[in-house]
Amino acid sequence: MYQAAEDRYEKMIYNRVGNSGLKLPALSLGMWHNFGDVDLFENSRKMVHRAFDLGITHFDLANNYGPPAGSAEENFGRILKKDLLPYRDELIISSKAGYYMWPGPYGEFGSKKNLTASIDQSLNRMGLDYVDIFYSHRPDPDTPFEETAQALDLMVRQGKALYIGVSNYSAEQTTEITKIFKDLKTPFIIHQPSYSMYNRWIEDGLQDVLTKNQLGSIAFSPLAQGMLTDRYLDGIPEDSRAGRSSSIFLDEKQVHANIDKSRALNEIAKRRGQTLAEMAVSWVLRDGKVTSVLIGASKVSQIEDNVKALENLDFTATELAEIEKTLQR
Repeated sequence: MYQAAEDRYEKMIYNRVGNSGLKLPALSLGMWHNFGDVDLFENSRKMVHRAFDLGITHFDLANNYGPPAGSAEENFGRILKKDLLPYRDELIISSKAGYYMWPGPYGEFGSKKNLTASIDQSLNRMGLDYVDIFYSHRPDPDTPFEETAQALDLMVRQGKALYIGVSNYSAEQTTEITKIFKDLKTPFIIHQPSYSMYNRWIEDGLQDVLTKNQLGSIAFSPLAQGMLTDRYLDGIPEDSRAGRSSSIFLDEKQVHANIDKSRALNEIAKRRGQTLAEMAVSWVLRDGKVTSVLIGASKVSQIEDNVKALENLDFTATELAEIEKTLQR
C-alpha cells in the first residue's frame, strides 16, 4: 500500500495564486501525455507517487487528455482510489473542457451545454465530487463570453469546482472575461498559457493583464516540446517526437531552426550547474510572474530532474543578458 513520504513538503516551493487563498507548488504535473490507455498504467502510477513524494500536490488534467480522450482522467481516478484518496485534501486536481470530445454541435468549445456536460463527465471519470480548478480550455469564437463565464460560475455555486481558470485566452479575451467574472463574483484566479524561452507570447500584454487583475498563471510546454532539453542537441533521434512524421506539435524544421540556440543555452546552463531542461524551467519562474510550471514526464527520473531546477532559481544580470542575446539570434 502506498504511503506518502513524510518529508514531502520540506523542499517544494509553494506560490500564492494571484490574490486568492490558494497556493500551488512551483512545479505541477501535467497529464496531457503518458497517462492514457496507450501507456503502462503502473508507470503512470509510479510517476504520480514520486511527484507527490516530492511535494508536487497539483495534478493537471483535461477531459480530452489520453489518448484516447478521457482515459487520463479515468487512470488518474484509478490511482486516486487505490493510493491517494486518504490525501485528497492535500491535492489540487484540475480539469478543463473546450476541445473536441464527442460528435455533434455540443461536443466542444464553451457553451453552457458543453461545459456542464463536460464537468459531470470528468468528475465521473475521476470518481470525484469536485475539482479544485476547472478551466475553459480555449475561447469559443461563437459563444458569448457571458455564457461561458456564467456556466463556469454555476459550477462553483453547485460545488463542482472550487476555483475557475482559463487557458489559451489572449490578453484581450482575458480582459473581457475577467470583467464578467468580477461582476459575477466568481473565484476566477488563474490563466494557463504556453510559455517557454522559445514561446514568449504572454510577455506581449497577457502578463500585464494578469498582474493588473491579480491573477496567477501556470505555464505549460516550458521545454518547448523537448527542444529545451538535451534530446536534440546532437540531432534528431528516430524515436523522438520530432522524428515521428505523425507529430503535429514538433517537426524537424523547428528543431533545426533552434538547434544552435539550444546548444548555446546548454553551455550557459552548464556554467550554472544545471541541465538545459532545469535552466529552462528556472527561467520561466525567474521573476515571480509565473505561479507554477506544468511539467510533463514519461518516467520518474524526468520528474526528479525537473524538481532539481528549484535548487537554482536565481539568475545574474549577466546570465539573463546572455540568454536574451542568444534568443535574439
